[in-house]
Amino acid sequence: MSVKRSFFGLCVLFALGGCVHDPVPTEQLKLTEQMMVQARAVGVTEQVGELALAEQKLADAHVAMKHKRYRQARMLAEQAELDARLAEARTLDEKSRTEVAEVNRQIERLRQQLGELR
Repeated sequence: MSVKRSFFGLCVLFALGGCVHDPVPTEQLKLTEQMMVQARAVGVTEQVGELALAEQKLADAHVAMKHKRYRQARMLAEQAELDARLAEARTLDEKSRTEVAEVNRQIERLRQQLGELR
């Protein structure tokens, strides 16, 4: 009976030990950094609040990594990635709206020119 209890106790310890240690989130950090580069490539600037927030969270994630707080680092990196994606989406949306407005101005100008020809 005591052998079974000892074995069970060991199993519990190993199971709990596995839960305590989060893996190093190097892939998530790389993905987040790539997303930041991609956001800047489409024209997102530091003036966009979400990008500034993403940069701060990524910096905080790197600090957490140095202190081996891997779960916190992963969560911050994931949040930073989502903030960068939101910044990118908002910037692309604004660019699209600007382009649509320009096309509408051109169409109106053409209509006026056609009206003058009649």
